[in-house]
Amino acid sequence: MSIEVRVPTLGESVTEATVATWFKKPGDAVAVDEMLCELETDKVTVEVPSPTAGVMGEIVAAEGETVGVDALLATIAAGEGAAPAPAASPAPAAAAAPAGAGGSVDVMVPTLGESVTEATVSTWFKQVGDSVAQDEMLCELETDKVSVEVPSPAAGVLAEIVAPEGATVDATAKLAVISGAVAGGVAAPVAAAAAPVAGASVGGKDIANAPSAEKAMAEAGLSADQVTGTGRDGRIMKEDVARAAASAAAPAPAAAAPAPVQAPRAPVAAQDAGREERVRMTRLRQTIAKRLKDAQNTAAILTTFNEVDMTEVMALRNQYKEQFEKKHGVRLGFMSFFTKACCHALKEVPEVNAEIDGTDIVYKNFVHMGVAAGTPQGLVVPVIRDADSMSFAAIEKAIAEKGKRARDGKLSMAEMQGGTFTISNGGVYGSLMSSPILNPPQSGILGMHKIQDRPMVINGEIKIRPMMYLALSYDHRIVDGKGAVTFLVRVKEALEDPRRLLMDL
Repeated sequence: MSIEVRVPTLGESVTEATVATWFKKPGDAVAVDEMLCELETDKVTVEVPSPTAGVMGEIVAAEGETVGVDALLATIAAGEGAAPAPAASPAPAAAAAPAGAGGSVDVMVPTLGESVTEATVSTWFKQVGDSVAQDEMLCELETDKVSVEVPSPAAGVLAEIVAPEGATVDATAKLAVISGAVAGGVAAPVAAAAAPVAGASVGGKDIANAPSAEKAMAEAGLSADQVTGTGRDGRIMKEDVARAAASAAAPAPAAAAPAPVQAPRAPVAAQDAGREERVRMTRLRQTIAKRLKDAQNTAAILTTFNEVDMTEVMALRNQYKEQFEKKHGVRLGFMSFFTKACCHALKEVPEVNAEIDGTDIVYKNFVHMGVAAGTPQGLVVPVIRDADSMSFAAIEKAIAEKGKRARDGKLSMAEMQGGTFTISNGGVYGSLMSSPILNPPQSGILGMHKIQDRPMVINGEIKIRPMMYLALSYDHRIVDGKGAVTFLVRVKEALEDPRRLLMDL
């Protein structure tokens, strides 16, 4: 009986792929889940495992061919691989060792969160051959928003790393293999040491680069020895060629003549090139860049400014901060006042709390307040849900808790989705004035700034007051100038006289 091997699901909106490399040839014995070939799409590489044990039959789609989803790749004569498999393996002891030492366990990508389909392997904490304990951290994955640590599912020895650092993996991918048990002592490390040998026998010096990479190298005038491959077994991928071409931009300006996707890098003097450091953008930074540019391309962003006298808020805070902290166990900050003031103003100017969906305007009868937080990895915006119905204490607790977990990289995707309005406090970094950018699909964002003593004319007298500039960036497609100014004035009034919040004025 023969089993068909077909193209797996490639991901949302991806309809075709190129067969990059076959790891098996007709007549080879294959085991269940053993990798048969590698497909390359526009964004990621996909490994195709064997659905059954047997012998490799016909290869229908050769290397370099373009195939669609569910297309037939090859056939396998099922059930015939059990006997010849040891003979086809150059190291039968390595296959036997895991069984004697407790078998092997696959390390899979953990659950990444709602709507997250892929991640990048950022760091491996262990190397092949290292002993690991159960639940010991093996590696760290980086998604668009959060970092995910991957613990070891069992004690043993790290036999194989399937996804190296920098590799992009989907939500069901295999990361590594844990072989044997620590108590096995000798047998398990033998298997681990044999893993790289098996990899070398597959490729060695005859590793076939991805077809798209070969084409890209030809277009860029690069040879294989000028490109560092990051694919399986050192295979050169399309993105490797792009990086190498960027590095060679200075000595080869002619290669940049065809119109690139983005502006070419400016030439760098030879004496300066050696003092540069090139670091790949993290997935979080790539996502920030994409979303901010999408916001500029989509929304008609305009910013209006005002200033607020913080005297009353600061006096109220100083009067009650000790009692507040003693009762609620959290410090009374300025963010709860601003959150309350914004929720109050959003009720009067609901279009600032709305969003555009096609040709519809969606008005939100609730406020899910996004609070921008700076982290070592980049800016994230955790969302405080139903902030309009929360007390000062509940808001301060939520901000403190989410801010800490944001800095620790522990926020989930769900906690950063669904916001209807955002507050960004650049004043903590000393910013005096700025125009914040929208967080799509929201239509408004309030920028807070540094509190600075300035001379102000009050009742005909010059007095020194703690002043803060406020900036409201809004989507002019849905929010008119009148609405934007009204919103900002209402925030100003509520902060300059906090009693208005109690009276709903």
